[in-house]
Amino acid sequence: MDKTLTEIAQQLKNANKKVQLIYAFNGTGKTRLSREFKLLIAPKADGDEEADQPELSRNKILYYNAFTEDLFYWDNDLELDAEYKLKIQPNSFTDWILKDQGQDRNIITTFQRYASEKLTPRFNEEYKVKGKGDKEITVEAFSEVTFSLERGDNEHSGNLKISKSEESNFIWSIFYTVMDQVVTILNVADPGERETNQFDQLEYVFIDDPVSSLDENHLIELAVNLASLIKFSQSTLNFIVTTHSPLFYNVLFNELNGKTCYLMERFEDGSFALTEKHGDSNKSFSYHLHLKRTIEQAIAENKIEKYHFTLLRNLYEKTASFLGYPKWSELLPDDKQAYLNRIIQFTSHSTLSNEVAAEPSGPEKNTVASLLNHLVNNYGFWQQEEQHG
Repeated sequence: MDKTLTEIAQQLKNANKKVQLIYAFNGTGKTRLSREFKLLIAPKADGDEEADQPELSRNKILYYNAFTEDLFYWDNDLELDAEYKLKIQPNSFTDWILKDQGQDRNIITTFQRYASEKLTPRFNEEYKVKGKGDKEITVEAFSEVTFSLERGDNEHSGNLKISKSEESNFIWSIFYTVMDQVVTILNVADPGERETNQFDQLEYVFIDDPVSSLDENHLIELAVNLASLIKFSQSTLNFIVTTHSPLFYNVLFNELNGKTCYLMERFEDGSFALTEKHGDSNKSFSYHLHLKRTIEQAIAENKIEKYHFTLLRNLYEKTASFLGYPKWSELLPDDKQAYLNRIIQFTSHSTLSNEVAAEPSGPEKNTVASLLNHLVNNYGFWQQEEQHG
């Protein structure tokens, strides 16, 4: 039955399961679902704008999503172009883990596990600067992060602006460290013996797609580490994890016991469905067939959008992997370069409007149909699997 995101959030809450895994394509609404779920667990008080602040809702739910990254922003030193700093907006989320718990070293270790052991973040100590009119301004400790590459013998090359993927990894490392501390604290059965009671009312951890910038090796490592932490949790804390990655989903599926698994879909009318599935994504989602049907529907309804090129490329990649081709481009028609350029153009992750067109042109939409037909007509295992599906 078609539902709203609020109804999907209520379905997850009513399930009352320790672990719920949700697979969904990018653009389905995973991040919006995390917000709806947070509002369901920790609703705003009528007329109270402060009630939606992270430090107030955190008593009930910890959540990681795109909004978590909004707590961090770059000072690019536009005047001197020499000192890049990742600034942290004032919030109790990072204050507790950095100032109160002193977990900066663990955050650095976690980050280097997923990035590079030589790429080192440094949190600032408190210092003073001169502002306008020579007014002295105090910059609080743990409000800025700089990055450098260690060279050995206590030498390092600073001051670097890291990539967007490395930045995402760093923010995830902070969240993971918080989560590790919370699980450890709540594992103490007697609240009177816990080092803090500020998490006694915590009910949920909602994690929305932490793997968008990881390669496969680090993705698997992150999934295994996350699953281990979830299994280590002995309290009544419940976990909800959403992802667009079949590999990440499958690792969690195989690592965790007692989990409930779903496929989340969004329909043309803006409604949603959350369908319980059994088995990993390859068995329960018929992932490649779902990709194929999604593209076919878009072709039939003449509603091809940019993301359908991404799905098509994904379909080619899965086919190439299945058949043992080293590159998915080996499956393209003879005029490979023309097709490849179009696929690359419309699978760009850039958000700059002047770099790529917002909507495919007519000929480019025809490319989707042509490439799908080529794949189906030349690689017969698609039809064979459909017959046995």
